[in-house]
Amino acid sequence: MKKTTLYLIRHGHTIGGDDMRYKGHIDVELSEQGVEQIKKLSEELSKNKTRFVALYCSDLKRAKQSAEILANRLNVNVTEIPEFRERSFGKWEGLSLREIISNYPSEFENWKKNPVKFSPPSGESTLEVKDRTLKAINILIEKHLGESFAVVSHGGVNRILICHFLGVPLQNIFKIEQNYGCLNIIDIYPDGIPVIRLINGVLFK
Repeated sequence: MKKTTLYLIRHGHTIGGDDMRYKGHIDVELSEQGVEQIKKLSEELSKNKTRFVALYCSDLKRAKQSAEILANRLNVNVTEIPEFRERSFGKWEGLSLREIISNYPSEFENWKKNPVKFSPPSGESTLEVKDRTLKAINILIEKHLGESFAVVSHGGVNRILICHFLGVPLQNIFKIEQNYGCLNIIDIYPDGIPVIRLINGVLFK
């Protein structure tokens, strides 16, 4: 049996994406910059003759828009999977990093130091996000054994999945960068061993 390849993509830049606001479940759209980022990513993938048998995405607009741009260029259907949506940040949703540090200094510091033990107030824990995303990704890996498929998701979700495939503790999620429109490539071999071929690849300038 051939290897299974997962192309894990972060959505493009969003409206208000430069002010470092914690959007979580807030349903913002791509900015013009974000649209261009994903168009360029789709062009590079097409140029490299990358083919997916299926393309999945979070049910939030920024991921859906990104997936649709990719789908149009690569001629593949899009299926929404709510389990791939970003973490809920609870009381931090919509707040800027500066506002969070100012209003929740101890909570933010604890979360930054140990994102497994601590969570945003009234938000999802890292383990809750891991449980829902891993369940969904494992179903897709089983469904697409020996094939290539793509998932368009969010920075937080991608970091958790990358930690899982690398076999490193979830405390390290903040040590993994995920730029807007980046591409991660994970090969899963028939023995179940994952090999990450690319992390945070930005294929456009």
